[in-house]
Amino acid sequence: MTPDLKTTFRPVPPAPVSGASRGRDGVWALSRFVPQLEDEESVWLAEARQDAFEWVVDHGFPTKRDEDWKYTGLEPIRGIPFVPSAPRTDYRSVSTEIEARAGSFGGPRLVFVNGHFAPGCSRSGALPDGITLSAASSWRATGGERAQPLAPRTTRPFDHAFSALNLALSNDGAILRLADGAVIDEPIELVFFSDSGGSPVISSPRSTVVAGRDSSATIVETHVGAHGDQYWSNSFIAVVLEEGASVEHYKIQAESESAFHLALLDVRQERNSRFASHAVMLGSSIGRHEVHVSLDGSGSEVCLDGLYLPWGEQLHDNPILIDHAEPGCTSRQLYKGIVDGHGHGVFNGHILVRPGAFGTDATQSNKNLLLSDRAEVDTRPRLEIRADDVQCTHGAAVGQLDPDALFYLRSRGITEEAARGVLTYAFAREMVTRCPSEPIRDRIEKLVSERLTAMAHQPLGSPPRRDDSGRRGGARP
Repeated sequence: MTPDLKTTFRPVPPAPVSGASRGRDGVWALSRFVPQLEDEESVWLAEARQDAFEWVVDHGFPTKRDEDWKYTGLEPIRGIPFVPSAPRTDYRSVSTEIEARAGSFGGPRLVFVNGHFAPGCSRSGALPDGITLSAASSWRATGGERAQPLAPRTTRPFDHAFSALNLALSNDGAILRLADGAVIDEPIELVFFSDSGGSPVISSPRSTVVAGRDSSATIVETHVGAHGDQYWSNSFIAVVLEEGASVEHYKIQAESESAFHLALLDVRQERNSRFASHAVMLGSSIGRHEVHVSLDGSGSEVCLDGLYLPWGEQLHDNPILIDHAEPGCTSRQLYKGIVDGHGHGVFNGHILVRPGAFGTDATQSNKNLLLSDRAEVDTRPRLEIRADDVQCTHGAAVGQLDPDALFYLRSRGITEEAARGVLTYAFAREMVTRCPSEPIRDRIEKLVSERLTAMAHQPLGSPPRRDDSGRRGGARP
């Protein structure tokens, strides 16, 4: 029975796990994830969080039998007793590591440690008129309409259990509001740092960006963690662009390579708005960067770029959905993967053109470079067109370094290792140069160069890995 949330916000008893949920998911100790409701929460938010948890119980977690999760096994996450993270009283011990690993671009910055706001590591400065940037925790206590961006259906119903679990467990995140016509030139930094402290924790930051009519901003979303730490970051960010708004978004995922990162970027665009996202995936053992974009106003434009570089035994999954709901909208997608060792890259792109969305102009491209005979890529570009008078194209390619190009470089005295490095960097550089902000571009270029250098110098042999089906990989050639 659901408790009377109008009279109490105390932790509720664990909800029973349904037979359907047990059958779909195996053993998930859902009792560890019961939302801890707080006295100061408004009634509507407490009810929303409890409703989200019950949705998880009813629907269960996705498995490889679910089409959008067929390449991403969750067994490693399922086998670890994660517990929701708790806020700290002192963040000074991690402030130096945050500065070293997250970089800085000089603008306003909010920092969250294990999903909780860290005011001592943050800076707001003097924001231009019409721009509000704050932690969700400071809004939650006020209740009422101010906290409505935390609502579970800012853009659409829950897509899967992890988006619902994010709402159920989330205590904090960033809230950015741009008034009509507001413009900020400096990038706004949202830094999410994880430090397990020796026990596996799950953090659930939940952020919202609302860009008013004809407003403009650049957002840099950075996810990093303590080296060697094992934790789970389950992140959600909703972006709403009103008519004529423009948002440039960057995401740098450089988590600990023993951690797990599941994230959803959920975007809704109104008439003549423009959204661009540039994502770089480097860290985590299992990393999933999910993007949903709804083009709900005619004349809106979206451009999604992504670069993923799994190596060792990393898995990087990129599910993309662009929903052309109105006529005259434009979408562009270019994702590239460089996969080495026993790494596994996934691109699952879906463009949906709804009835009446005539004049749609959409392109989708996924290109992958395999540096090892045991590297693996699954690419699935899709077009679902339900309207006439559209221009839509899609394509995918998976290959290795061009032997003719390698021979050309080696014939001019360049070593094989250096030649491979030159060609690999040239493949990645296209994605780096597509970033219009020079300081952010320089930061991304440094991180990508460091990863490619590490790939080039990794040992030629490594222990074979066993995937969920028992298949074994081999050594790097």
